[in-house]
Amino acid sequence: MKTVLLAVDGTKASAKTVRTMADLFRAAPPERVVLLHVQQMEGASVLDDLIVSDAELATLKEALQGTEYQELLDKQSKRIIEHFERYLTDQGIANIEPVVRKGHPAEEILAAAEEHGAELIVMGSRGERFHSIFLGSVSREVANNATCAVLLVK
Repeated sequence: MKTVLLAVDGTKASAKTVRTMADLFRAAPPERVVLLHVQQMEGASVLDDLIVSDAELATLKEALQGTEYQELLDKQSKRIIEHFERYLTDQGIANIEPVVRKGHPAEEILAAAEEHGAELIVMGSRGERFHSIFLGSVSREVANNATCAVLLVK
């Protein structure tokens, strides 16, 4: 496999997802792993519960630039990416490309997968919020709209 997009956040579920991916690809690692973390603006509820236009989202992103809140998000993203990148490297998976995006997680995961030519998206089956009994809203949206294979880790 050439390119795998691995979506992570700071939860224990992401740690399990990364361990599962490392186990699955131990014998034949992908040529490239896009390690993606999506920064959410003001927690999960703002973008999940509201209909925010692209223009409004762009305005929000611009307004956050240079603020202490954005600096905090950037530090958190860096910590998450570095932690999982170190783990994957220790497990023999190389060619890791860290990517941080801002916005709605499902939309950003799908866009990053397209932009990087991912053949597989690996992510957790649900986050901290329980919109559905079986799948979280983000994993459901990615699974339903991806143009490549999706592996959801429970």
